[in-house]
Amino acid sequence: MHKDDSELLKKAILDSCSRKNNPAGTEYSYLSVEDIDRLAISSGFSKRQVEITALQAEVVPDRYERSLGTIGIKGQIRLLESTAGVLGAGGLGGMVIENLARMGVGRLVIVDGDVFSDSNLNRQLMATEMSLGKAKTEAAKERVAAVNSAVEVTVHQCRGDATNLPELFACCSIAVDCLDNLTSRYDLEEACSKLDIPMVHGAIAGYLGQVAVIRPGKPLLAAIYGKKGDGQLDRGAEVQLGNPAATPSMLASWQSSEAIKFMAGVEGVLPSNTMLIIDMQSGDSYRVEVDS
Repeated sequence: MHKDDSELLKKAILDSCSRKNNPAGTEYSYLSVEDIDRLAISSGFSKRQVEITALQAEVVPDRYERSLGTIGIKGQIRLLESTAGVLGAGGLGGMVIENLARMGVGRLVIVDGDVFSDSNLNRQLMATEMSLGKAKTEAAKERVAAVNSAVEVTVHQCRGDATNLPELFACCSIAVDCLDNLTSRYDLEEACSKLDIPMVHGAIAGYLGQVAVIRPGKPLLAAIYGKKGDGQLDRGAEVQLGNPAATPSMLASWQSSEAIKFMAGVEGVLPSNTMLIIDMQSGDSYRVEVDS
């Protein structure tokens, strides 16, 4: 953005904003969704850029007001400037995409080659009776546009693998593993290592979920599942135990939280070589040190 254009946009934002108190009683300046739309049209800038410029001027897009207590204005700017790759748009992916869009992650790259089928209806957010047979990436793009049109979405209707993931996620600052098979997980871990970005691993089976943040150069999947190609089942416990509706909701929330903390620069991201296991049946959760 040219400096003069930036100053003009900032002035328009300050002229357009209103003031009110948040639930804690603190007064703040804000822009409504309608304000953002109007400013984007009149200035020629994207809605995402309008929101970033507003936050830099300490004017809050009101859709993010309830997020600022945890990530702050600087964290929200970082989210809007970030790009997250999501591999898989089903049970985990649909809810991760929803959460990232609502938090205002500025760009999403979504990769999935599948379409919705009847068996998806029990747990996948974007699966409805009307969407059966529809590409999951298409439904995800429509959903993000309906939830937060400032988020810029790129979709790839294909299976992500070792040959294409380094290119598809080249612009990403983080990748989220929302897969249901080991082969693609290994491919994603290798791609993230090449791209020097972290990967938020997640897997579910029955009432169990596990999540880990895998840093580049510190692979964990071999320690968890065995070396790639060692004859392990591509899909094991998930097929045996199934996925009740609440499990992907729970695990996707953990994955989203880890990704958001990383992108926003907030403390508390799971340490390297650590896997969090959540058992919704027993109500237990615990961390496991993984020797990579």
